[in-house]
Amino acid sequence: MTSSHYPIRITLACLALSAIAFPSSLLAQPLPGRAAVSHFLPAGMKRPAHEAPVEPEPPKDSVPGSLRPPLLLASKEQPSEVLSQSQRAVREADRHYHSGKFFLQEGKPAEARREFDMAVNVLLDVPEQAPDRSLAEKKLEEIIRLIHRYDIDSLGAGVSPESPVFVHSPLPEILDLTFPIDPQLKGKALASLAAASSTLPLTVNDAVLSYINFFTSPRGKRVIEYGMKRSGKYREMISRVLDEEGIPQELIHLAQAESGFSPRAVSYMAAAGMWQFVRSRGAEYGLGVTKLADDRLDPEKATRAAARHLRDLYAQMGDWYLAMAAYNCGPYCVERAVQRTGYADFWELRARRALPRDTMNYVPAILAMAIVCKNPEAYGIDLSSQDTPQNYDTIRLSAPTSIALLADAADAPASELRELNPAILKSSAPAGYEVHVPKGRGNSILAALESVPAERRVAWRLHRVAEGDTLPLIARRYSAAPAAIVSANSRLDAAFFETLSSGEMLIIPAVLREPPAPVRRAAAARASSRASSQKASTARLATVSHNRRPAGR
Repeated sequence: MTSSHYPIRITLACLALSAIAFPSSLLAQPLPGRAAVSHFLPAGMKRPAHEAPVEPEPPKDSVPGSLRPPLLLASKEQPSEVLSQSQRAVREADRHYHSGKFFLQEGKPAEARREFDMAVNVLLDVPEQAPDRSLAEKKLEEIIRLIHRYDIDSLGAGVSPESPVFVHSPLPEILDLTFPIDPQLKGKALASLAAASSTLPLTVNDAVLSYINFFTSPRGKRVIEYGMKRSGKYREMISRVLDEEGIPQELIHLAQAESGFSPRAVSYMAAAGMWQFVRSRGAEYGLGVTKLADDRLDPEKATRAAARHLRDLYAQMGDWYLAMAAYNCGPYCVERAVQRTGYADFWELRARRALPRDTMNYVPAILAMAIVCKNPEAYGIDLSSQDTPQNYDTIRLSAPTSIALLADAADAPASELRELNPAILKSSAPAGYEVHVPKGRGNSILAALESVPAERRVAWRLHRVAEGDTLPLIARRYSAAPAAIVSANSRLDAAFFETLSSGEMLIIPAVLREPPAPVRRAAAARASSRASSQKASTARLATVSHNRRPAGR
């Protein structure tokens, strides 16, 4: 503790002693020749505006000031602390940040956004040559993360608590590590680029080479191979959408980094889907979120939204690298970095540490993925095994419809319909929703659905008669009364039900049964446990990564 704290501690101690020594009734009375005790406050405490300070009479002896006992009850200013520009900026940023939190609690998001912006601005304005600028940089990263969390929790970007918890995004693991540079990789990388065409400029420098070194290590190869294997389902669709929106094909690797091509990836920042949209940004591009469906999890809808977002970012930034950086940290963050430094160039901004650490690593990681995947054999990466492409028809539902009924109409397992429609969160899809169904069966499925009354499509089922089926057997399977099945299929005569013909489709008036409350609670507990395990795993990974390098993320 520094010596400047002792007067305050002595003042407080003496005030405590006076409270013990004198009754409160006496303390409430003014001392003779003095102002009321309540007028004398320790340093740092404000006195009421209506009360004027009363200065003590100066001592009349000749004792030097440095040897006089302190005036314990007198208001006394402490010597002001000398702060550097970075320290002042950090304090000012904290003040604006806490003001923003206050405005959020008051239900004033516009004012909160203004204060948050000012908190970021004051840190960005610290001169590059400031000797302790690292303090401002560290605070900037902290402030950006905190503001982003408030965006999620309080400004409408949060993921619904009923949304399922799925695989975590691989991005934190990739960006939280540092890797050595293998000088031998540069020639190989340049040779790979010379032998392949590219619509995106692919730079080879030390930052990119360090990530190439990672993606050619055993651990990095698994990241590439696993993601590219999954990409087989969606690569044709993504390539088509990127081409239609005028986006370089190499930017498919944003989905590789963001989610490993998993349509149900959810990050600890509540970004969801293959392209990792938060709710507010997804809403800007038509990705709706309800209790029944989350369009961010739909591979094609999310890809279309990501392509249009990237196109808008490129139009705003004028450079694909800056557009990629803005996809990661937001366009405002990149624009402020450009304004502060005067450089509209990603590598200059990176060299000047004008961007968040994750963003500075994000672009080199994407470029490294693109370079490695141009010629995977040269790096010992096997991409021969890829999932079968998903081909489907898309139909629009005219009424709320259960996945089970769709599966019945498609003559396909319900798991296949769920895999084709990862955005559907519940057991049924709402009216007007566009559902993906097996390729070539769209018209027949619509016809089958039309045979079921619109108001019954959440509960009722369809059953295709198989060899050996009988009416009692079918009724028992769906817990329906045989007479009700006969009544629902009035188009068929009574003789049909005596000897069922294979291949005929029957309407089953089943009853929708919700799982009992204990089962639902158990399912919720399991989901919560999975979420906690995922967060703990991410935290452990971050701790391990932090300990591997001198500077924390």
